[in-house]
Amino acid sequence: MLLQRLQFLAASLILLGMASLAGCRANSTATGKTATKNAASVAPFAQADIPDTSEGAQIRMGREIFNHTPQLASSYVGGKVSCNDCHIQSGTAAYAAPMVNLASMFPMYNKRAGHMISLADRIQECFTRSENGHPLPYDSPQMKSLLAYVDWLSRDEVKGKPWKGRGFVKLPDLEGDPKRGAAVYTAQCAGCHGADGHGVPPVLPPVWGDDSYNDGAGMNDPKKMAAFVMHNMPQNHPGTVSAQDAFDVSAFIHTMPRPKFNEEYKHF
Repeated sequence: MLLQRLQFLAASLILLGMASLAGCRANSTATGKTATKNAASVAPFAQADIPDTSEGAQIRMGREIFNHTPQLASSYVGGKVSCNDCHIQSGTAAYAAPMVNLASMFPMYNKRAGHMISLADRIQECFTRSENGHPLPYDSPQMKSLLAYVDWLSRDEVKGKPWKGRGFVKLPDLEGDPKRGAAVYTAQCAGCHGADGHGVPPVLPPVWGDDSYNDGAGMNDPKKMAAFVMHNMPQNHPGTVSAQDAFDVSAFIHTMPRPKFNEEYKHF
C-alpha cells in the first residue's frame, strides 16, 4: 500500500513538475558552472546506492519524507514546504545547507535555542519553523526514517573535516532594498513562485503566505536567504543573480506576510 502511494505520488509530481517548470524555463536555460557543480554533488548519493535491506527501506522512506514532507508527514506539517525546498537535491546540493556528512557534528550548541541539541532536535527545528508545524515524536517512524537518511548521507564522514559545500556561500555584508527587490522578484522569481508568492506546491514552494515557512525559520533571515538565493536560484539558471540582487529580493520577501512562530517550541 505504501509503495503504491509513493509510486502514485512520484508520477503525479513528475507531471505537475513538467507543467510548472515549463513556465520557469521560458525565461532561460539551465546552464553554467553553478548548475553543473550542484548536479555533480548528487552523484555519490544516488538512490540506487541505498542497500536493498530493511535498513535501506528505512533510508529510502527517510528520503521520501525529506522530499515530500507535507504529503508523508502531514500530521506534523502546517504549510506546504518540504525539507527538500531549502536543502535542495534531497539534501545533497553544495551550498544549500546540505545534509552530507552532518551526523557526527551533533550534539552541538545551538545559539538560537541556547543549549546543546541532538540531530533529532535539529530536525524538530525544521518541523516547527520551516514547515510551520509540530514536533515529531522522537520514536515515530518519520523521525527514525529521517535520521536513517541523514546517517546514510554521512556514511563516509571524517569527523572534524567538514564536507566541501557545507552551509551557504559567504557573501559581503550588503544592505537589501525591498523596492529594488520587488523588481528582481518580478523578473527572476515570479515565474516559478508566482506573483502572489504562493508557488505551485508541491513542486515549487511558497515564499510567503499561510502555506510558507513561519517567521521563526532560518529563511526569514534576509542574510541567510540572500546566500541561498545567490548560489541556488533561479532554479532554472542558478548562480546568475548578483549578491546585491540576492539581498534586495530577500529584503522584499522579508516584508511579505507569513505565519507567526509558535513560541511554545522556542526550545527547538
